[in-house]
Amino acid sequence: MNYIEETSKIPCLCDVDVLVCGGGPAGIGAAIRASRLGVSVMIIETQGCLGGIATAGMMSHWGGRSSSKVMTEIWDRAYELGKEIGWEKDTWCGKDTIYHEVQKIVIEEMVKREGIKVLYYTQACSAVMENDKIVGVIIQNKSGRGYIRAKRVVDATGDGDIAASAGVPFFKGRESDGRMQPCTIMFNVGGVDTDRALFPPSFETTIETPKGEIQALAKELLPFPAGHVLLYRQPMPGTVCCNMTNAIEIDGTDGESITKGTMICRSQIAPIVKFLREYIPGYENCWLMNSASLIGIRETRHFEGLASLTKDDILEARVHDDWIVRRAWFNFDVHNLTGSSLDKTGAQKQFKQNNDYTIPFGCILPKNVEGLLLSGRNISGSHMAHSNFRIMSVCIAIGEAAGVAAALSVKQNIKLRDVSVKEIQEIVGE
Repeated sequence: MNYIEETSKIPCLCDVDVLVCGGGPAGIGAAIRASRLGVSVMIIETQGCLGGIATAGMMSHWGGRSSSKVMTEIWDRAYELGKEIGWEKDTWCGKDTIYHEVQKIVIEEMVKREGIKVLYYTQACSAVMENDKIVGVIIQNKSGRGYIRAKRVVDATGDGDIAASAGVPFFKGRESDGRMQPCTIMFNVGGVDTDRALFPPSFETTIETPKGEIQALAKELLPFPAGHVLLYRQPMPGTVCCNMTNAIEIDGTDGESITKGTMICRSQIAPIVKFLREYIPGYENCWLMNSASLIGIRETRHFEGLASLTKDDILEARVHDDWIVRRAWFNFDVHNLTGSSLDKTGAQKQFKQNNDYTIPFGCILPKNVEGLLLSGRNISGSHMAHSNFRIMSVCIAIGEAAGVAAALSVKQNIKLRDVSVKEIQEIVGE
């Protein structure tokens, strides 16, 4: 491999108290909570909108549950605006259903109202370190390369790009073999007869039709590794969100691999729409409306923190004394690592634990690096625990806690690990 050596000086573009890398649910929660505590905040985001998978990724609904106040605020605001500019008045959809274009507007308005600075179309490239402390991040956009100096950095990139650059130890995927959950491009179809349509919400939902059982038909007829039916009614009349494309053996931290995954998923959309028209009642006249601009990457790096969440923490609904997220709940949503549908280790309908669990402070405190917080699906946890806490409703609650910890650390001029957990709990639990 040939190399070139950079010799140009990188200008410092600005100084902020808290820099949030990534504007998805975990980043939004962190930024809004930190700003409301009176510190200056900036969000770096690669897309042209905030919300991540919830908007650019066109996820159908938030799923799961948590104690997040910012999440319920987004739901309420989006529901009210949606009724004004396009939401079907008599829809059965709940507030956790995502009207993507409305939610983009709502989240952006919330962030602007808090005085948070946003840089769109900008990549958070690498950490700037002074010994074992992160002091800022190198960014890249149409203006060129720049340096954002920050007192605290929250890594909400999903893949933990900044934490990896800073040298935080991690492993990828499943502990036994490094395999990661498959990726997906969400898309919407219109023209659905919703009075007759089927809406299977999980891999374990089987429905008989005149032409056969729908999950079996999908496995037989769709191009591998696609092969399941997940359909979710949307707020606009006659529209349905499809979670049916599937690419396995993709590494979301590798540029060539993620390009391959994107092309595989997009190539499956037309066959899926044709399948829906022929085999699923109510979809006979459906048509492709749009597809996500952001591919859904479920799993990549798991970082080592001062604590780590385990499968048993969730199954036993443990309440940690040093919790920073409470009322978290979801199932073991492990998508098949070698094909379509649910992995043999996963449990959706068969997930019987319905009690809430908590996430301890140490899960967002990375080993070896000061001034940095993990936020979202990149926190410290096992592969199985991750299949649960990666749901957006939990990620935004993790982000809120990270934002509070960052702000308190700045205001009190103390290390992140020295922030009072009780004080975090008082704020996020209010």
